[in-house]
Amino acid sequence: MRQSIDQIPQIRILGRHPRAEGALTLFYTASGIECAFTGSELWLELRGDYGRYEPWITVELNGAFLSRFPVAKGESRVCLFRGMTCGRAKRVRVLKDVQAMFDDPEHLLQILGLSWEDGGFLPLPEPKLRLEFIGDSITSGEGTIGAREETDWISAFFSAREHYARITADALDAQWRILSQSGWGILSGWDNNPRHRVMDSYDRVCGLAQGERNRALGADQPNDFAAWPADAVIVNLGTNDAGAMGNPPWTGPETGSSFCQRKTPGHLRRLEQEVAEILKTLRSRNPRALLVWAYGMLGDDLAPTLRAGVERYSRETGDGRVCFLPLPGAVEQTLGAREHPGPENHRQAAAVLTAFLGEALGQGNQPFRSL
Repeated sequence: MRQSIDQIPQIRILGRHPRAEGALTLFYTASGIECAFTGSELWLELRGDYGRYEPWITVELNGAFLSRFPVAKGESRVCLFRGMTCGRAKRVRVLKDVQAMFDDPEHLLQILGLSWEDGGFLPLPEPKLRLEFIGDSITSGEGTIGAREETDWISAFFSAREHYARITADALDAQWRILSQSGWGILSGWDNNPRHRVMDSYDRVCGLAQGERNRALGADQPNDFAAWPADAVIVNLGTNDAGAMGNPPWTGPETGSSFCQRKTPGHLRRLEQEVAEILKTLRSRNPRALLVWAYGMLGDDLAPTLRAGVERYSRETGDGRVCFLPLPGAVEQTLGAREHPGPENHRQAAAVLTAFLGEALGQGNQPFRSL
């Protein structure tokens, strides 16, 4: 039997996705599918494409890592597992490891369907929480896989598994969504480019995905916030703004105008105000969510400014469901590939977030439950 994802109501779609029938397009890090399946084998049908950065996929079985592979160009059919006991439920999760690639409009990953010979799908238990994570390369999982000495910027060194957001969500029995882009920030990217602001794409499904094909696939569709009301929105931004303060100004090729972040009192006040404005946007789209600005995994130079921005927002709006949360910083022993936080630092950050969110949202620390 073969069916597309939209024909199997028991399947849970992970991550922001456009309204469409047939193929499921996966844009962001850790987007994918989850299901409980009773058959002896299950096959995944995919469509991939790329110009520079190929998509990678991780497969989990009953909460444990099973396989990881790059998706070839064109259509392919891959075995998720086979030869297992028919009639016994297996919790299967397929995750996109690679972020949405702003610099590669040809980057594409679609799940065309699933095929199987025996068994069927069971309803999944409802998640206890919905958590949205917004960030940069840290939240894209860059450097969580690969040797410590790796410096090449390639899609193989992104992973959705050893990732603080996924670990936190699993610990709290929560569903997650991730919006992130390496090198981007609050007021600019690491290179001072003011067009590389993560929140500028927030209201669209995946507004940073470039090219006509991505637009046709629904990347520019308005995001339906009411359909997936978040219980908490966790922002992990500021690292690239801090980096920009030591880099040359960016000059716009069309206008010749320049932009530059610097650690001056005036600019830091502007950054503080932008944090407050971002939180206002998040509150308007997520009226019941706890808003958390988490920071510190790769330097904490801007912690006072970010904290001041959070306090400014709370003071100006009277909103008490907002906080600044320091995260453990990566040290030599916990760095991963590309001088980014490694798996151990992601686990440390997840432990802090899990404890905080568990208490703030009234949940216990619950491990991932297989069926």
